[in-house]
Amino acid sequence: MSAVTSPGWARRLVSYGGDFTPHLVERAAGAYVYDTSGRAILDFTSGQMSAVLGHAHPDVVRAVGTGIGELAHLYSGMLSPPVVELADRLTATVPDPLDRMLLLSTGAESNEAALKMAKLATGGWEVVTFDRSWHGMTAGAAAATFSAGRRGYGPPTPGTFVLPTPHAYRSPFRHDDGSHDWQTELDFGFDLVDRQSTGNLAACLVEPILSSGGLIDLPPGYLARLSEHCRSRGMLLVLDEAQTGIGRTGQMYAFERDGVVPDLLTLSKTLGAGLPVAAVLTTAEIEQTCHERGFLFYTTHVSDPLAATVALTVLDVVARDDLVTRAADLGTELADRLADLQERHDVVGDVRGRGLLQGLELDPRGAGAMPADELGRAVTAACLERGLHVNILQLPGMGGIFRLAPPLTIESDELHTGLDLLEAALVDVTG
Repeated sequence: MSAVTSPGWARRLVSYGGDFTPHLVERAAGAYVYDTSGRAILDFTSGQMSAVLGHAHPDVVRAVGTGIGELAHLYSGMLSPPVVELADRLTATVPDPLDRMLLLSTGAESNEAALKMAKLATGGWEVVTFDRSWHGMTAGAAAATFSAGRRGYGPPTPGTFVLPTPHAYRSPFRHDDGSHDWQTELDFGFDLVDRQSTGNLAACLVEPILSSGGLIDLPPGYLARLSEHCRSRGMLLVLDEAQTGIGRTGQMYAFERDGVVPDLLTLSKTLGAGLPVAAVLTTAEIEQTCHERGFLFYTTHVSDPLAATVALTVLDVVARDDLVTRAADLGTELADRLADLQERHDVVGDVRGRGLLQGLELDPRGAGAMPADELGRAVTAACLERGLHVNILQLPGMGGIFRLAPPLTIESDELHTGLDLLEAALVDVTG
């Protein structure tokens, strides 16, 4: 990681993952954030891939104002009408038998809870994930995160194994015709897991689209085969839809494309539309087993009424404004524009993703070409100069991958304006 070069006004802050942007943001509305000079910056990351309704959505503003004034926080053993209603509403959006909800605050927290439930329900303790995974920064979630942050902290939670990420653009597993042989890749991964396991496999925790891992969409059919591997080993399948849930991919949940129902589903970022809301959904059978075995996840903000009020509002707006269909339609426009960029610019090696979660990978070629990480940083800076914030994956070896996740409420002309700015920055940097 590079030395800290953040602005002087950040001198009292701990640097927690790279440099801060050189703009101090004082307000946000819709698809834009505004810095202290009044400059508008088009936000193609929905904040931290969370603000699916855009910034300062009026329905969310009203819900938070009412919630703060009436019922924001309670003793963790008390329930409130918003929490009970959310349990009914949220479980109604997923297939059977996912009919139990645990309401929490952050994505890492929901993954921690899901892993504890899986371990308690199965009696095992070993966890399988991808080698480019990102599931959070707390102990269990961090142990299942392999894309960054593993060095210098001592031993992680033991018993965490990896599968090779099915990265079609980079994978060495190929059929004779050059196409991606993900079946052999997955079977090979589980052969390695079986050799390492002590016979105590509990859970497989994965994202349907690895976002921080490089915007890698699992191939159609992959989840079904993965589920078969889990079933044959007595493992539970846990899907982390922090970034893909609540309509972003053009379906309510990304797993719907594959017709696979997980044993546990974790939601966060998009469920709160930019506010700290998370949830775990599971089956009555798993919940009952865990309860009988003394499941404990008693946190300060578990089942907070304000979090439930916000999540209910998000579900209301998504349904009322048909944002799932909107994400699918705008996603088609986004995919077409990215494909055009790839066709006209040799440096764009690959485009991938679904709905309003897509990305492109820069692949510099030829003698003297700028390294991908350096090129990515330069294009990101050029975009910001033009008034576009795009989230580059500032992790080792992934600096040339751009993640585009604008709000589901973005207007079509705003989407195309952002893509025009991205292309202008790309042309400026590459010549």
